[in-house]
Amino acid sequence: MFEELRDKLIGYICNRLTLFTVVFACLAAILIYRCFDLQIVHGQEYQDNFLLSIEKTKELAGTRGNIYDCNGNLLAYNELAYSVKLEDVFENDKYKNQKMNDTILNLIHIIEKRGDQISSSDLKIMIDEDGAFAFTVDGTQKLRFLADIYGKKSVDLLEDEERRSSALDIMNYLSGKKQFAVGQYAEPGNQKSDFLPGYGYSYEDWLKVVSIRYSLKLTGYRKYIGTIVAKAVSESTVAAVMENSDVLPGVTIEEDTVRRYVDKYFAHVLGYTGKISSSELTELNEKMAAEGYNQDMYSMNDVVGKSGIESYMETTLQGHKGYEKVVVNNVGKVILVEEREEPSIGKDVYLTIDMELTKAIYNIIEQKLAGMVSEKIIDAKEYVAGTNSKSSDIKIPIYDVYYAMFNNSILDLKLLSSEEAGEAQQAIFAAHESYKASVYDKLIAELYEKGTPYDRLSKEYQVYQSNMVSLLYKNNILMSDVVDTGDATYIAWTTDETISMAEFLRYSIAKNWVDVSKLELDDQYSDSDETYNKLVDAMLGLIDNNQEFQKKLYKYMLLDNVISPRQVCMALCEQGIISIPEEDVQAFYDGKLSAYRFMKNRIDRLEITPAQLALDPCNASVVLVDCNTGKVKAMVTYPGYDNNKMANSIDPEYYAKLTTDKSSPLYNFATQYKGAPGSTFKMVSATAGLMENVIDLEDTIYCKGTFTEITPSPKCWKTYGHGPETVVSAIKDSCNYFFYNVGY
Repeated sequence: MFEELRDKLIGYICNRLTLFTVVFACLAAILIYRCFDLQIVHGQEYQDNFLLSIEKTKELAGTRGNIYDCNGNLLAYNELAYSVKLEDVFENDKYKNQKMNDTILNLIHIIEKRGDQISSSDLKIMIDEDGAFAFTVDGTQKLRFLADIYGKKSVDLLEDEERRSSALDIMNYLSGKKQFAVGQYAEPGNQKSDFLPGYGYSYEDWLKVVSIRYSLKLTGYRKYIGTIVAKAVSESTVAAVMENSDVLPGVTIEEDTVRRYVDKYFAHVLGYTGKISSSELTELNEKMAAEGYNQDMYSMNDVVGKSGIESYMETTLQGHKGYEKVVVNNVGKVILVEEREEPSIGKDVYLTIDMELTKAIYNIIEQKLAGMVSEKIIDAKEYVAGTNSKSSDIKIPIYDVYYAMFNNSILDLKLLSSEEAGEAQQAIFAAHESYKASVYDKLIAELYEKGTPYDRLSKEYQVYQSNMVSLLYKNNILMSDVVDTGDATYIAWTTDETISMAEFLRYSIAKNWVDVSKLELDDQYSDSDETYNKLVDAMLGLIDNNQEFQKKLYKYMLLDNVISPRQVCMALCEQGIISIPEEDVQAFYDGKLSAYRFMKNRIDRLEITPAQLALDPCNASVVLVDCNTGKVKAMVTYPGYDNNKMANSIDPEYYAKLTTDKSSPLYNFATQYKGAPGSTFKMVSATAGLMENVIDLEDTIYCKGTFTEITPSPKCWKTYGHGPETVVSAIKDSCNYFFYNVGY
């Protein structure tokens, strides 16, 4: 029996099922033990190792101080808002550029779909009214920007070719494979084919992606700082960004403040804020260091004053930053705040400006200018001044007013060809296309067959040809830094005007004044005829895409009766851009109101302002000073602009419109205009004469009308003289003779 029990036991042990049961039981025990060890015994340790905590110091921006007028009325203030921020969290592998560009483009579409705008503006490039890339800076600022782009320490180190870079050249350079790789290969999926910068992107998206990439590059040495992509976004955008956070690595929403301004009347005085530039960063940090601060107070993400009081009082208005030391995990989530110092609010600034007085003066200026323009308008096509005409005699032909509808974009030219265009707009567009074709034919004939000297051309074709050559210079096809301005042929074209444009261009090719690399030549060793043909093609392409040139056509279409004043007025009514009383519209369509009277009414009622017309006069400025204290109570420049669209981040479409506006709204005429002071200088002469004891308050000078002490002899405005004048009466009468004598 014992042997039988032993055999059964041995058989049971040797059974494969038993063996498998034991093996699986052991494995299960090991698994349970390891799970217990991983999750219970060493769980916290392994979790900490996985999360890879990193300590970061985040800057906390201070709140900018407010700006008030002399009576405590608010002129500039801050508004709480949300900003979208992007950090470079992408791995440095061969797919980094593609992943980053796709993320940025996706983010752009999410933001703009909800009506918000991209605000990264470190890249000094915009899309102009021709739909082409253009620099937003020029002169020294442009050269500094180019030096930054090409990694040169100073402007002097720029090569000639780099100095001549166009905005498109910069876009292509930054979009290349060695930079941001914004674009696609000519054959998708085939990396051996040519890489085309910007290929597959709209111009607008291309610019935005490159602009954001450039801003990220500027903070690349401190990746976790990132860059602000959009400011003051809506709650809808905030929700959309957060909902898509799984496909938007490095994108966060932050609380922020944006700068707001109460009215356009103070635009030139207050200025506006914007993202700091590299040159401003250096300048402001050096200024703060000179004041005793040991560390840099400004960084590349800061918003600073760009002009006006905002710029002049920058260090006063700018609050001091705080900081926050945080620990983040490997996915960027804050898991611990170790230390925090609150930022401080900037100081408020109180101006001597009176808000209500400024508004009143601005409105008075606009009314006065409108009255002056209206008085000068005559019902004629052109005005030719007489030999002895004075400036006060100059008239404005009504056809200049009709042309202003096109020239200063009061009429939206894009709407003329839209599907919604009315009958008058369609007729104007069709006439423009037909007239343009005939103009192009004549220009081509001049370039290849006729070759009429410039001085023998009609005024119209002189205007066209001058603009064509100017566009060649503007696009660096004709290299201004290479052209010999002392050359006889150059002088014959520019000064004597005795040769044709064709002769000048052929000569420019022969003298290597033309950058042939910008022409689509089949062979770099092309002969001069082929180069000339390509130059003509390039020039026709430039004028076809240049709004300024296309607007010129409307002037001569009006003068040649190709389009009528009535059609212009009807187009104005159809577009509905100007608020016109219904009774005037009806009277005009019924034929009871002429085009001349219809347009005069719009000007008299300020429905079309002097700024919109941009006819002389369209600008003015007033500086009102308290003579007892010397305080400036009002400093007004007309026209103003909406600095809310310039602050925080520039609205590119609005900025492009301002830069092409013929009334120069960005120009501060009160402080920047360089013109003869006229009779206002008589008070300076009077003060000097009294202080130097040349005259006193009782001295009398007899005004004879003509001051004969010098040759040529100047005259008083009152040619037969004022008679006896004291300094008081001379100022009152604005007597030229009296002050000639004081100066003499």
